Amino acid sequence: MSIVIKRLGRVDYEPVFAEMQAFTAARTAETPDELWIVEHEPVYTLGQAGKPEHILRDVGIPLVQIDRGGQVTYHGPGQVVIYLLLDLSRRKIKVRELVTAIEQAVIDLLAAYGVSAERRDGAPGVYVGNGENYAKIAALGLRIRNGCSYHGVALNVDMDLSPFDAINPCGYPGLQVIQTKDLNIPLSAHEAGEQLSQHLLQQLDSKNG
Repeated sequence: MSIVIKRLGRVDYEPVFAEMQAFTAARTAETPDELWIVEHEPVYTLGQAGKPEHILRDVGIPLVQIDRGGQVTYHGPGQVVIYLLLDLSRRKIKVRELVTAIEQAVIDLLAAYGVSAERRDGAPGVYVGNGENYAKIAALGLRIRNGCSYHGVALNVDMDLSPFDAINPCGYPGLQVIQTKDLNIPLSAHEAGEQLSQHLLQQLDSKNG
């Protein structure tokens, strides 16, 4: 099943959020699946069950309440976000399988540069480090409506990480965050988006094999 890749560049969050909802609401059985690659202007997003107490202080960055799962996270320039607008029913993929595929795509991208990364039980996303000394490099959150997914995955590439200090990232007090630049991976956000999208396509193709 073919997937259309759209490159949206660097844009505000809210219009893209509205576009995702509209695209999903208007889908038919024939609508091709799409991946949207984007960087956002600085924004905090709070999931539908998100708790405001995970926002520790106001640093002047707008907050948008949205309809994905999960708690609060930050998006900003230098972080690549890929939204997965997929008909899971048509692809016969369960939500848990999609989450695993997204995480594996990030793990495979990092492995290509000699960086070992892992999942953590009960905390969706991708982490680097070991034992208690670990940091989050990619966050993910999804919404499923009528068997179709939207929202997706955010990979920290080469960004200002300080806005994460004003929140409990993904609801975890003291959770450390890291980016590919800190791991000596020589990628811009644009390059990381291109490569991560290819890893995502490989994962989705394998689910349809």
